[in-house]
Amino acid sequence: MIDESLVQQVVREVLKSLGRQAPEEKPAPAVGGGLDPARDYPLATQRPELVRTPGGRRLDELTLERVMSGEITADEFRITPETLRLQAEIAAAVGRRQLAENLRRAAELTAIPDERILEIYNALRPYRSTKAELLAIADELESRYGARINAAFIREAAEVYERRGRLKA
Repeated sequence: MIDESLVQQVVREVLKSLGRQAPEEKPAPAVGGGLDPARDYPLATQRPELVRTPGGRRLDELTLERVMSGEITADEFRITPETLRLQAEIAAAVGRRQLAENLRRAAELTAIPDERILEIYNALRPYRSTKAELLAIADELESRYGARINAAFIREAAEVYERRGRLKA
């Protein structure tokens, strides 16, 4: 089991090394008001009221008894886009820009069926798609799923593949 006080101490040390001081205890900010990594990370233990399942359940409602009775299904254990965006906010606050961006992309991907994600993954492999096919995927992600960050990523990949000769002939 993870020692939560040790994790908090590590976060404080990271903030200190980045030239930021962990603030003194104060009331927790409202959602959207900015999370404080030194106080709010990890969310599941420090701010459990912010973490919900796809069905809206609180984390403390996820029990083995409810799983065994069939009241709770595996879908309730999937992470929500809201939780991923909160994690991205924390990552950005400690200077982990790339991790924050990855978490934002992941938040968008939660709306896309797993089968489609695998198809897109295979389409992104070198020599598997034409530029037009990749651009069509980007348009689909943006228009059908509202996944603007991922659509931009696919468009960028199409341009890079074209420059490097990695598109399907």
